[in-house]
Amino acid sequence: MISLLSKWASFVKFSHTVFALPFALASMMLAARDQHGWPGWRVFLLVLAAMISGRTCAMAFNRIVDRRFDALNPRTAGRHLPAGAISMTSAVSLCLLSGAALVAASWMLNPLCFALSPVALFFICFYSLTKRFTDFTHVWLGIALAIAPVGAWLAVKGGVEFLPMIDGKLKLSHSAFVPLVLALSVLLWLFGFDIIYATQDYEFDRTQGLRSLVVRWGPKNALGVAFIAHLLLWILLAIFGALAAFRLAYWLGLMVIGALLLAEHLLARRRDTRSVNVAFFKLNGTISTLFLGLVAVEVLFPWFRLQWADSLLR
Repeated sequence: MISLLSKWASFVKFSHTVFALPFALASMMLAARDQHGWPGWRVFLLVLAAMISGRTCAMAFNRIVDRRFDALNPRTAGRHLPAGAISMTSAVSLCLLSGAALVAASWMLNPLCFALSPVALFFICFYSLTKRFTDFTHVWLGIALAIAPVGAWLAVKGGVEFLPMIDGKLKLSHSAFVPLVLALSVLLWLFGFDIIYATQDYEFDRTQGLRSLVVRWGPKNALGVAFIAHLLLWILLAIFGALAAFRLAYWLGLMVIGALLLAEHLLARRRDTRSVNVAFFKLNGTISTLFLGLVAVEVLFPWFRLQWADSLLR
């Protein structure tokens, strides 16, 4: 049983859940700030189920539609479908069942999440096809994962918050911009590190006619764009912290995130497999986990934030 579970977890790269899930949980905690960061077990478990099932559906779809290219690429030829370790029937079944699970979890959350669940499914799966017709495939991946914090926010709030009518028009409340800024941050983060990941397959993608910014501009120029994206990401995370009224812990942590992003790009420029894997998985996994920890400290321990930060910032 353990071997079977390990095989399926490897098939959908379950360990990569560490990328989007912490941002979704951070958004959930912030949306439930007036409940001390805890929306209750029901909402938490449904958000967790929606995240895991949605990502499983997207990864299974990716493996299915890319199986021909995976078989030709020496780096990916050992993946489960090309190697025959998992059958197409099993992969399609997993994709359909996990997609249905996302819709079911959304239905149990609230009507708005349920109505938007097909939109989420479209974006998280459509990304896998974009390398065939656009150089900006990295943007599509960013959009797919940026859905996570918005979805978690809506799971708690049940809708977009508005201020009262002003001159006959609805105006978005201040707090409604928090998940939007976080979503844009996730988009830029994914955009940048997906470019780093794509440098591994530059020669293969170019010969197979697959498209990306790495193929279009070359690895060196594309890595420069990725660096700019992550610089903008850091600025957006600062804006996010200001909008959320975070203080000492968050701003100290933001300095660490900046240092990790810089280390990521220094490693990526070496362009060897080991350095790219460290930059792609370990550093980005650390960034997302650290971000969740910072938000948790700010939301769960407001007494710490006010007592220490206010005395230092006077």
